[in-house]
Amino acid sequence: MRKYEIMYIIRPDLPEDDRKALIEELENALTSNGADIRKVDEWGMRDLAYEIDKHRKGYYMVLYVTAPEAARAEFDRRIHLSEDVIRFLVVKDEQ
Repeated sequence: MRKYEIMYIIRPDLPEDDRKALIEELENALTSNGADIRKVDEWGMRDLAYEIDKHRKGYYMVLYVTAPEAARAEFDRRIHLSEDVIRFLVVKDEQ
């Protein structure tokens, strides 16, 4: 199992209930495949460095996880299918 830092940005116009459901769905994609979520940082609504899909703001989430390859692959699959996530990045954490 490897350690990962995952950051994703949710559309700013998504209603709060839908946003919470999306966050829970993505976290379940990890935990149901054997991942351990060590820390969740909810940065909240922030300005984007540049416009993405006509949005100037986004709701930022950062996860620190220990996960097998299958969990990371399932997370990647689900996040690619979601139209509510405008950007994401998965980085191996070498600490």
